[in-house]
Amino acid sequence: MSPLAAALDEVATALGGAHDPWWVIGSAAAWLHGVETPVADVDVLLSRRDALVVATAWRGEKAVRGPSDRFRSSPFVRLEGASLPIELMAALHVCSAGRWLAVRPRTRQSIGPVYVPEPAELEAMFTLFGRPKDDERAGLLRTIVDRSSAGPR
Repeated sequence: MSPLAAALDEVATALGGAHDPWWVIGSAAAWLHGVETPVADVDVLLSRRDALVVATAWRGEKAVRGPSDRFRSSPFVRLEGASLPIELMAALHVCSAGRWLAVRPRTRQSIGPVYVPEPAELEAMFTLFGRPKDDERAGLLRTIVDRSSAGPR
């Protein structure tokens, strides 16, 4: 089993008792949709309540981090000791054009043991994030979205 597949199983296990919807976002979600992109960690968007429960129950090392000039969440917790690091983000906001905007997916689909936003919504999320790596992933997802909306050939 690849480290990413193992980490996704670990995310699903850790969130098995979640009270609220949660999503894998970022590079792992793009990869699950078929984008060939490196995945260094698994980003999980979830409720504050579930983030606190998962972080408290985590047996490995964890680091609580503060906001950056571009992103903030409450809490932001990086869990170590899984096959890949897992980053928990509750109440995620991104600063775009000087305004803080909430990141809250409207779509939710299961792929394997986890949930992700649908490709078009994930593409929009990457575009909002606006970093070079996010712009690249948005473009790759756009190709997948365009192919699926074109219908069968």
